Amino acid sequence: MNFIDFASIHVKAGDGGNGCTAFLREKFRPKGGPSGGDGGRGGHVVIISDSNLSTLHDVSYNRKYFAKKGGDGKGKNMHGKNGQDIHIKVPLGTIIRDVETDNYIDDLKENNKKIIIVRGGNGGFGNARFKTQNNPAPRRANQGQTGEEKKLELELKVLADVGLVGFPNAGKSTLISRISNAKPKIADYPFTTLEPNLGIVKYHDYKSFVVADIPGLIEGASSGKGLGLKFLKHIERTKVLAYMIDIHCEDITKELQTLKNELKQYNPDLIKKPSILFITKVDMEDADNPNKSIPKNIDLIKISSLKNINLNEAVNMMYKQIDS
Repeated sequence: MNFIDFASIHVKAGDGGNGCTAFLREKFRPKGGPSGGDGGRGGHVVIISDSNLSTLHDVSYNRKYFAKKGGDGKGKNMHGKNGQDIHIKVPLGTIIRDVETDNYIDDLKENNKKIIIVRGGNGGFGNARFKTQNNPAPRRANQGQTGEEKKLELELKVLADVGLVGFPNAGKSTLISRISNAKPKIADYPFTTLEPNLGIVKYHDYKSFVVADIPGLIEGASSGKGLGLKFLKHIERTKVLAYMIDIHCEDITKELQTLKNELKQYNPDLIKKPSILFITKVDMEDADNPNKSIPKNIDLIKISSLKNINLNEAVNMMYKQIDS
C-alpha cells in the first residue's frame, strides 16, 4: 500500500425527510384529526481517528461521501427513519481544513476521536405538529432541512516520539527494523525508503514509544529538492530528533550541521527540539579512524544495527530524552 499523506474529499450530509400531511380515519373516529408524522434526520458524516491506520490511502480513492436522506413521515404519527451516518476513518495526526473558507477545523491527535464534520438536516414537521384550537385540522407540513456540505482537505503529519533524520543510506531503516516492530524495505543503496515508517519500541515491561523513520534528506531538501518538502513536515510532530550519520562520511560535524541547516530553513523551531546523534555502521573496518571529528554539545552514541552494537543504549537514550 502506498503512503499517502494528503486527500481532498467532498462530504454531504443527508437531507431531512419531509413531514407528512395525513388525517386519522378509523371506523369509530371518522374525524380523528391530523396524524402526519415528522420526517427523519438526514445522516451525518463523521470523521474518526484510528491508531491502526498509517496512511490516507483509502480516503484518497473514495473522494465523495454522501450520507443518506432521512425518511419521510407517515400517517398515524409515524416518524420517518433517520438517515444512516457515514464514518470516515483516518490516521492519528490528520489535520482537517475547509477548502472554501481555508479554515482549520481540527487536528486528530487522539485515538478514536469523533467529529461530526457535516450534520444531517432535521426532518420536517408533520401536520400533527400544527394543530391548534383555532386550526384543528391543519393541512400544512414542513419539508426537511438540507444537509450540510463541505469540501475538505485532509493532511497527515506523522505523530511519533522520535524522528530519525539523516542523509540516504545512513542506516535509519535498519535501526528501526531492529528496535521496533516496523518492517521497512532495506537495501544498500540510497533512497530505499520512500515513505515514513512508524515502529513501536517496547521499553522495559510496560512502557513503549513510537519512532518514525523519515526518508533520507538531501542538501537542498528545504527548498524542494528530492522528496524534502513532502517529508520534512512529518518531523514537525516528533518530540525528539535522532540524527543519524554514517561514520564513513568525510566530516561528521559538517554533515550534522548540514542536516540542521535543512531543518532550520524549513522550520526554525525544529532545531530547538531535544536531539541525539547516532554515529552508525561502527562495525565496518575503518570505523575507528581517529581522524574523525566528533561533534560536541550533543548526546551521541556509536552504534551498529547490523551487529547489534549499543542498540540497547540507543533505546535508553531515546527514552531518556522523551521522558525529560
